[in-house]
Amino acid sequence: MESTQILAIRHGETDWNAETRIQGHIDIELNAHGRWQVEQVALALKDETIDCVYASDLSRAMATAHAIARQHGLTVNSLEALRERHLGHFQGKTWQDIESQHPHEAWQWKQRLPEWIPEGGGENLLMLADRIDTCLSAIAVRHIGQRIVCVTHGGVLDIMYRLATRQSLQSPRTWGLRNTAVNRLLWTPEGLQLVGWADERHLSDARDETGA
Repeated sequence: MESTQILAIRHGETDWNAETRIQGHIDIELNAHGRWQVEQVALALKDETIDCVYASDLSRAMATAHAIARQHGLTVNSLEALRERHLGHFQGKTWQDIESQHPHEAWQWKQRLPEWIPEGGGENLLMLADRIDTCLSAIAVRHIGQRIVCVTHGGVLDIMYRLATRQSLQSPRTWGLRNTAVNRLLWTPEGLQLVGWADERHLSDARDETGA
């Protein structure tokens, strides 16, 4: 059967990640700990065969992808379609801000209501899932028989996991989305399959030089 191996990786940590501040489409760079994480995942993948690297066009994902691509002499293909979910006026706020200032909307978000759209140009979960499913299929058909890397964001990876395991958009999340963890998927014309998830050995086995 025709298939494409996908290594799906979340970008390294940013200061906003550490503050639980919502990034969405806002372009925030990696912090020192994030740059360390990126070097660890790049080293962890250096001996694997990788045929192509894709990334969200936001700088935190691009920086992560470039570190991986350099180990293989590859360039990075930038795709806006791999961006995080657009969260409208929630972007730039912390969880605490949202719960105190917008309690009803915060409840809708926590309930994972598929049709709920954040005000200010946001996407609902149905829109996000359709965007990611369409994007991954378009990428995968170009690389049948190959292994590719897709560097993206936590909300996107959550959707990938749900697509691969056939879980609903409202199912409680029980899987990890840690920065730079390696997630393995297999794409076929029938859809995504889960191969392995949240491999963090490169983070636990290495010494964090930043002290973070």
